[in-house]
Amino acid sequence: MKKLLLIAIALLTLFSFTGCNTSGNGELIGVQNRPKWRETQPYGMVYIRRGSFNIGPSDQDPAMAGIPTKTVSQEAFWMDDTEITNNEYRQFVSWVKDSTARRMLGDQYPEFLITEDRNGTPIDPPRINWREKIDWSDPDYQMAMEDLFIPENERFFGKKEIDTRKLVYEYWWIDLQQAAKRSNSYNFETQRYEGSVYDSQGELRPIDNRSAFIMNDQVQVYPDTLTWIRDFTYSYNEPWATRYFWHPGFDEYPVVGVTWKQALAFCNWRTKIQSDYLTTKRQPTLQAYRLPTEVEWEYAARGGKDFSMYPWGGYYTRDDDGVFLANFKPLRGNYVEDGGISSMKVGSYEPNEYGIYDMSGNVAEWTETAYDEAGYSYFSDLNPTFTYNAKPDDPPVMKRKVVRGGSWKDIAYFTQVSTRSFEYQDSTKSFIGFRCVRSTFGEEFN
Repeated sequence: MKKLLLIAIALLTLFSFTGCNTSGNGELIGVQNRPKWRETQPYGMVYIRRGSFNIGPSDQDPAMAGIPTKTVSQEAFWMDDTEITNNEYRQFVSWVKDSTARRMLGDQYPEFLITEDRNGTPIDPPRINWREKIDWSDPDYQMAMEDLFIPENERFFGKKEIDTRKLVYEYWWIDLQQAAKRSNSYNFETQRYEGSVYDSQGELRPIDNRSAFIMNDQVQVYPDTLTWIRDFTYSYNEPWATRYFWHPGFDEYPVVGVTWKQALAFCNWRTKIQSDYLTTKRQPTLQAYRLPTEVEWEYAARGGKDFSMYPWGGYYTRDDDGVFLANFKPLRGNYVEDGGISSMKVGSYEPNEYGIYDMSGNVAEWTETAYDEAGYSYFSDLNPTFTYNAKPDDPPVMKRKVVRGGSWKDIAYFTQVSTRSFEYQDSTKSFIGFRCVRSTFGEEFN
């Protein structure tokens, strides 16, 4: 007991003298006073443990015999247990609307912007003051926000509404792929960068400093509601076009009519609002939200059943009682046979073994991965993916992104876990949505 007491006193003396000093009196003790942190389960997500599997077809369908398979290993990650719903995406749209309104109001009413920090140091550009409430019925406020409303000559029946064309989300990110190229590395001998990068507009520019790797994009965030009519020329889908996104009756339905770039913007915003909150609490930030890679999607969809055609583990689309197990196009167009006639509320069918819903059917889902027919042949076997930031003037073939899972309008083949499809990154469809993933910190979650 006396020996333990002496050791405790010695350690206390050591830390009292060193404080934040990392010398440790000559011993390797690491940096002290590090914040305590433990990853907790994010709301609405499930944990997918690391593992390996054979990506690609694993059944005996002759039509798929020419498609290669490959053994890959995947690190653990978090994934949304359902597709992003209309109501969740509306939070994004509402945030963009409110932030745009506050910046407009800030030109006349300084209380809507924070122009200096607690020490009186100017903040440039000013930050939004979210604590200040907006009285949308105030005529003075309405005048200051006039540009946010539809012009009078464009209004239907004179109704004053928010102009959704003005709801634009601007964000920045670091292009780590270009930064990682050896030709773009910092030359310590010449004390300068010597490479070149493609900027957000596809222009090749020399690297002046680190800011060259910061990319910027502006994305219109409101979904394309008219896609319900555009996708089906000879169908009456006007009720879906006019009500699907905003009506409370569709709150828990998956959001559709979003482009791949809109899905990326949503992931960035989701990361931003969480990071901003944690920063105010002086807590470490988390990994970024993003779209799943194609391999992450298939790994999660299989639910640990490596050799099954569907997420539920069988070779058939019905259970023992003859009930369909997903929302897709059965029996040559008898849509109602599976319980729905279009998209349905998320989670309407049983989840797979990982606890994830609707990995087959309901709506197909964007992935992060660029589509290439020969992708499996050159994918890495560790956390594989293939990404490409298409430039504005690239041909359409360079703008293809992998879409997985099949939808309510697809036959069973497209709902198989190994079936690959694609869509163009700037297109919108009434049958494509998305869900997010988030990487972990390298340890198995308990």
